[in-house]
Amino acid sequence: MFIDRAIINVKAGDGGNGSLSFRREKFVPKGGPDGGDGGHGGDVVLVADQSLSTLLDFQHRQHFRAQSGSHGEGSKRHGKRGGTLVVPVPVGTVVKDATTGEVMADLAQHGQKIVIARGGRGGRGNARFATPTRRAPRIVEPGGPGQERRLELELKLIADVGLVGFPNAGKSTLLSRVSAARPKIADYPFTTTEPHLGVVVLPDGRSFVLADLPGLIEGAHHGAGLGHAFLRHISRTRVLIHLVDLSVPDRDSRTDFEAVNSELWQYDPALKERPMLVALNKIDVPEARAKVQDLSAALGAQGYRVFAISGATGEGVDALMKAAAQVLDETRSREPVLADPGSRAPDPGS
Repeated sequence: MFIDRAIINVKAGDGGNGSLSFRREKFVPKGGPDGGDGGHGGDVVLVADQSLSTLLDFQHRQHFRAQSGSHGEGSKRHGKRGGTLVVPVPVGTVVKDATTGEVMADLAQHGQKIVIARGGRGGRGNARFATPTRRAPRIVEPGGPGQERRLELELKLIADVGLVGFPNAGKSTLLSRVSAARPKIADYPFTTTEPHLGVVVLPDGRSFVLADLPGLIEGAHHGAGLGHAFLRHISRTRVLIHLVDLSVPDRDSRTDFEAVNSELWQYDPALKERPMLVALNKIDVPEARAKVQDLSAALGAQGYRVFAISGATGEGVDALMKAAAQVLDETRSREPVLADPGSRAPDPGS
């Protein structure tokens, strides 16, 4: 089961209390204060792990608590620091504060991590408060509380190339032809209700990850159909392939094409700058093949690279995949190099 949203609660460890103690040994007069400090509480850390693909584990466990620090003891023995709790999440997880909606982290690289809740500070023992004029202090500090947060985890798949189009445009069929992925294929709308990924390997050795995502309908940017379930994932892809079904009688394929693009751009205006290839699909049907020339000319005039293909027979598919790989290489070459993946959540108390 593919789960791409989850709500969890995290609690960092509390700090240990400082100790109130005085040294009392035979032949040691006026031994003085010797209370040790409490240990700091453990942090909660989220780390991106490429071995995970969904947020399913968080459907069964929603509460995560790090270890608290130990209390200080006499003889200036300091308490042990609480252990850090590391919580693995899939690569591509966006972490938000569930209360405010603030985006706290975008874990888009394997190994990227964030300290999402900081452990409480350990309290000082009375030995820390001794001065020349205050030789027997009875002052200690309690341990500070660990941060507690309610988080919303949202998984956005990271794919190199994403397939977009109306339901039944042939996205699943194309994915099954060019990769080892085997998504469900049927002739009714919304056959694909969850994303599928496949790896495309070209004869020259180049490869990329191709995503088959749920079909899009008008109003999707408002949540209609599978709306946000689709759009959330497509925002990650570097290159788009827009499949247009030419086989539907009495339907304007160009209007369909513009409707899908409109939904993409209304959801995220940045998608308008995303490289897009157009695949006129199902040309194995004679009625569809008859539409290719006119639509290719119209879309080509708008600056799109257009390919006539059949996902069922494989006609034109190799040329489309080679073009996608070429555009992907060009896109990658323009991307900035990311900094050190480690990060830390802001301290709300600072």
